[in-house]
Amino acid sequence: MSFSGDDLARLRTAEEVDIETQPPEGPAHRTTIWLVVDGDEVFIRSVRGKAGRWYREATANPAVAVHVDGRRLPATAIPATDPDSIERTTAAVRRKYVGIEGFESMQNPEIFDATLRLEPA
Repeated sequence: MSFSGDDLARLRTAEEVDIETQPPEGPAHRTTIWLVVDGDEVFIRSVRGKAGRWYREATANPAVAVHVDGRRLPATAIPATDPDSIERTTAAVRRKYVGIEGFESMQNPEIFDATLRLEPA
C-alpha cells in the first residue's frame, strides 16, 4: 500500500516533516525529521540511530503520523533494514539533502539499521 500521489508529492518536496509518536505512557509528541521518497515508498532514518526518542517510540508502537503542509498522515512504521531498503534510503538522502547541514551524519553506516518504511494507515 502506498500514500496517494498528492501526499507522495508533498512528502517528496518537504525538506522537513514532523513525526508524531506515542510513548507507552504519556502524550503523543512530535519531532522534526528528514524523510525521503523512493518510487512510491517513504523512508525515514534516525540520525541518532536506535537511541533516538522518536525511533524508540515508533518501533515500540508503530502507529505514527507524519505532519506535512498542514496535513496529518497516519502511518505504520515498519523496520527497513534489508540491504535494498538501506541502499535506497541512503541514495535518496544523498539526492535530497546533499549540501544541507546534517547531511554527513545521515550517511553514517552506524545508523543505517535505524531505517523505517512508512505505509499509510
